[in-house]
Amino acid sequence: MKKKLAFVPMACDLIHEGHINILKEASKLGEVTVGLLTDEAITKYKPIPTFDFKRRTKIVESIKYVSKILKTTDWDYATALEKLKPDFVVHGDDWKSNNQKIVRSNVKNQIKKWNGVLVEIPYTQGISSTSVKETLRQNFNGSDLRNNVFNRLIKNKKLIRVIEVHNGLSALISSQAKYKNSEFDCLWLSSLTHSASKGKPDIEYIDDTTVTQTINDIFDVSLKPLIFDADSGGRIEHLKFTIKNLSRLGVSAIMLEDKIGNKVNSLEKTNNQKQDSIVNFCSKIIESKKIAKLKEIKIFARIESLTLNKPISDAINRAKHYLNAGADGIMIHSKKINPKEVFEFCKRYNAIINKKPLIVVPSTYNKTHETELAKNGVNMVIYANQILRSAIPAMQKTAIQILKNGRSYESDKDMISIQNTLKIFD
Repeated sequence: MKKKLAFVPMACDLIHEGHINILKEASKLGEVTVGLLTDEAITKYKPIPTFDFKRRTKIVESIKYVSKILKTTDWDYATALEKLKPDFVVHGDDWKSNNQKIVRSNVKNQIKKWNGVLVEIPYTQGISSTSVKETLRQNFNGSDLRNNVFNRLIKNKKLIRVIEVHNGLSALISSQAKYKNSEFDCLWLSSLTHSASKGKPDIEYIDDTTVTQTINDIFDVSLKPLIFDADSGGRIEHLKFTIKNLSRLGVSAIMLEDKIGNKVNSLEKTNNQKQDSIVNFCSKIIESKKIAKLKEIKIFARIESLTLNKPISDAINRAKHYLNAGADGIMIHSKKINPKEVFEFCKRYNAIINKKPLIVVPSTYNKTHETELAKNGVNMVIYANQILRSAIPAMQKTAIQILKNGRSYESDKDMISIQNTLKIFD
């Protein structure tokens, strides 16, 4: 008599007693096949796992209750289920109330076609993959972990979400921010907000020592990958040392913009900034890549053509040259409130054979939803200044209220309590 088949879909990032219990119960029903989700499938509904698919496979293979492993590329397991037509699908009952409720419904409807049975194992109390993951992450080499995660995000996630930070507190808050199962994938150390947090204008004033201290503060509280806004990068001779230092600290990528001369913020209404020549900027990319390849840090090229009112054709031409010079990604910048020119650039860019990740910063066209960006071929969206900009009016309001009322009581309603402030650091 043919042995019955029990299918157990899992991410298996970090195995704990709850997973073992599910597999043990599944083995009582029949031969266990684990539908091991790929990195790409997992990112459809939760953050990318700590370990890649190959390492997770080795872990699951060693569990005695598992007979086979099936590489599962669909977030709702549809293809795997159709291929196996298992007698039983075994899953923890926690998916009744989390963001996998739709998956549960799809699975139930699909297995009805061959009279398959859904078996739901009670959630193991007192254990959490999230808490285990955070504990283990503290014992990893931070730089290796950040770069590993960053590379896999680029490879597997359709749209990477990046948030601006400018000190340890903003990094802690941004890293803790979650909505349902959504969170920010990476952090962005912006030249504008970093300068502003030091009470300085955005004119490439902040020195390397200060940058190093800020990055250390950020990495003390977060293991998320960090992209560093290097402005123009300065002289090539100096940039080489900057790349080495940033790599040593654990930065995953550097953004270089193709502007020269005294720094003017790209979103200034009157922007007289000069754009670097294609030849000079390509030389900067080539020299940067010589160091970056050894240090495992990525070099992104930021194109300022549109902010300087040049045609899209100029931006596309530059993109092609920058990619040929070795850029690991292209950022297209715009200061218009309508994304039309950005989307036109996206359309032309996506036809480039050797294209790399396409990055946007929708500070001005902020009504544009992430789904629309992804639909147009954007791979990474950077929210480059919102954390600091939200803090400034709050601080201004509180300072004025205290002056007005001669006490702080009236401001309490707008502030987090002292006890909740302390909880942030627990």
